[in-house]
Amino acid sequence: MRRIVDVLSLSPLGVVPEFRRQGIGTRLVAQALEAADSRRVPLVFLEGSPLCYGTRGFEGAAALGFRSPSLRIPDATFQVARLSAHEPWMTGTFVYSDVFWAFDCVGLRDRED
Repeated sequence: MRRIVDVLSLSPLGVVPEFRRQGIGTRLVAQALEAADSRRVPLVFLEGSPLCYGTRGFEGAAALGFRSPSLRIPDATFQVARLSAHEPWMTGTFVYSDVFWAFDCVGLRDRED
């Protein structure tokens, strides 16, 4: 049965520069995925580097049948982690909540010079 499915977003995610390379980001991602899985959330999306997040349980979302909520998100950075509650029929367009749009937290933005 196809229906709307509640999922989570894990971005934006960052670690203050002086605390990088200490495993903090890796632990944050692991804890977030564990908490989502324990709540039976089937999917967690993020915008990020496949080189970084591919080793942390994320895959290219477009290749798995998901559509990005914005053209400002490059396909390669649109990532998803499929958790234990995921079922194969769960595909479609990922939709951000209004707060992401209100604070302009979606996709790449033009840099002001």
